[in-house]
Amino acid sequence: MMAVSEISNAPPTVATVRAGADRLLTDAPEIIRNKRVGVLTNHTGRLADGRHLVDAIADSGIASLSALFGPEHGITGGTPDGEVVDHSNHSRYNVPIFSLYGKTHKPTKEMLQKVDVLVCDIQDVGARFYTFISTIALALEAAAENDVPFVVLDRPNPIRGLRCEGPVREQSLKTFVAWMPMPVTHGLTIGELTRMWNGEGWLANGVRARLEILPMNGWKREMWFDQTGLPWIPPSPNMQRLSTAIVYPGVCFVEGTSISEGRGTSSPFELIGAPWADPKKVLAELSAFETPGVSFSEEEFTPREIPGIASEPKYENKLCRGIRITITDRDAIEPVKLGVEIIAAFKRAHPKETELRQRRFDILTGSSSVRKKLEANVHPSEICSMWKPELEKFCQLRDKYFLY
Repeated sequence: MMAVSEISNAPPTVATVRAGADRLLTDAPEIIRNKRVGVLTNHTGRLADGRHLVDAIADSGIASLSALFGPEHGITGGTPDGEVVDHSNHSRYNVPIFSLYGKTHKPTKEMLQKVDVLVCDIQDVGARFYTFISTIALALEAAAENDVPFVVLDRPNPIRGLRCEGPVREQSLKTFVAWMPMPVTHGLTIGELTRMWNGEGWLANGVRARLEILPMNGWKREMWFDQTGLPWIPPSPNMQRLSTAIVYPGVCFVEGTSISEGRGTSSPFELIGAPWADPKKVLAELSAFETPGVSFSEEEFTPREIPGIASEPKYENKLCRGIRITITDRDAIEPVKLGVEIIAAFKRAHPKETELRQRRFDILTGSSSVRKKLEANVHPSEICSMWKPELEKFCQLRDKYFLY
């Protein structure tokens, strides 16, 4: 695997990566052919020609559609973050669409009753708390428990397959946004993640699924998404561009504080602030830290409701003062460290106003120690050094599940 320091920061050389979904019609595993297929997907499950996977399967006749399953934001991707999605029916194919972000997060035996094979095709963003991977883990578990083969159509990790960063999630903080004992960034594709969960016995009661991966052609671990030649389809309403995905793994910690993470603007996770913040004070504190790969500037913004994207954003309709994050060298960015540094700067500049909301913040970081150290004004570098031993163990573990 190429070391981070060896990667050039030159303008992207666009390659042509063939996603697993694009290989399905020509290289479909025998396990799928002529079977009743359930598909776990959303709006990102598209082939290079623009067709949705569901339509491609139906039109090809390689299998028959029996059920569809959708994660957070629904199968069309149009529901705002955190909003419950109801079950529905596909108008064209007359098959049920089961929501896995509503009353249940895991397919039931009844939902899988007419499914011979469960196929998964969803674009991830490479962060532990992105709920798509929790949905996939629970679907894999349900497939194992009901003896239904599980096939992953692999896609790139958009922020590359190199870096692991952040605390490995503590067992006491296991929730739907922190389902598996992994660091904040894992540097794996969905196919590799499912191999690891299955291989390490991390599914409930150690069950193991009949898992098959249809890998990509042409993907390399050092590729950013814009080097793959694949179109960027926003995986969720607040992930409109790659630059957001690059800073998201650390800046998302801001969600667990009294600071706005920029939802309700055109630059979520790239604008950070609050009505009570003094940008000059925050920038002065940030200047004392090492924040490679980014620059900061003062900015004012007003979070507003955006239909289908942001519902009741923090400090809605209130003028916020804060900072804009601009990427200057994406190869050098350490996003989790960046998130810790930003919160530390706000905490030092505004100790009373900057609240770290215990349960939410701890779930996002995966560790109660990060919050406690920030509240004690411990230097970000020291905080980040705490998780290195467990992180190194995870990085060694994940290597054996590489497909690329």
